[in-house]
Amino acid sequence: MRARILNNKLLLTVILAGLAVLPVVTESKFLLSMLISVFILAVYAMSYDLLLGYTGIVSFGHAIFFGTGAYSVGILLSKTKEPNLLIVALLLGVAIAVLMGILIGAVSLRVKDVYFSMITLALAELFFIVSEKWSSLTGGNDGITSIPVPAIFRDRIAFYYMALLFLVVMYLFLRRVVASPLGRTLQAIRENEHRVESLGYDVVKYKIVSLVISGMVASLAGGMWAVFQRYINTSVLSLDRTIDALLMTIVGGTGTLVGAIFGAGVVTFAHEWLSSLSTIHPIFERWLLFFGLVYIAIVMFFPKGIIGTIRDRWMKK
Repeated sequence: MRARILNNKLLLTVILAGLAVLPVVTESKFLLSMLISVFILAVYAMSYDLLLGYTGIVSFGHAIFFGTGAYSVGILLSKTKEPNLLIVALLLGVAIAVLMGILIGAVSLRVKDVYFSMITLALAELFFIVSEKWSSLTGGNDGITSIPVPAIFRDRIAFYYMALLFLVVMYLFLRRVVASPLGRTLQAIRENEHRVESLGYDVVKYKIVSLVISGMVASLAGGMWAVFQRYINTSVLSLDRTIDALLMTIVGGTGTLVGAIFGAGVVTFAHEWLSSLSTIHPIFERWLLFFGLVYIAIVMFFPKGIIGTIRDRWMKK
């Protein structure tokens, strides 16, 4: 067992080292931009994995937190024209996410399973409509353009390293959370909520804590996304954005964190590759159909996600 753990750590170290030296060995701006997207979306997917994989909560409103972080950065920096307020904007997004997590959790987590999912879906649609109609603040469908950002984030290679550092820090933070007594309680709730409740634990309180932590991390990911794109619109609050996190988590493997990172890479590169094939043949203009087929194949052959299935097979050896 110890040898396997050491092998896993060695593999992760090698991958991290490879990512660290990549800008030195390649001049591809496209590849670096793609990887920056993967790093940021991987943090977003890990935040969703804390809910789905470790707490057993299926939320269709996770984009609320991602969009909150994105709009906090976009609105504050564009209105003030002060890029040096980025840290303030990120912290503002986190503070709003904490408040929203508490409110949403208090309202919706007292109901079970599908009812909670439906409430989060309704709330997500509400926030999307409000952002669309409140165009004086959010820019509506046109969005907020030319968001001013600090000079270090305008350099692609510097941003690459900042995004990689962001991913590593958020992974270590979430790994610490799930390995703590709080994390073990959340996993117990996932496995048997009624048993945990019978032992005297306030299950709703623990779920709210999970939602708040998840929302904080998702908000930071949304803020970094706004900095990277330097443009945001209502799509950051759309249901599609939540489905992205769900797909990344399931494809990689729930309850692993590493699976969410891997899933973000698979989904992002598959999205780009399949959409680019439309220049080869018109049939690939329906690339979403092909992506659906790829997703079905992954679910069939890797029922616990790619990383989750590999981990289970490795543990059985």
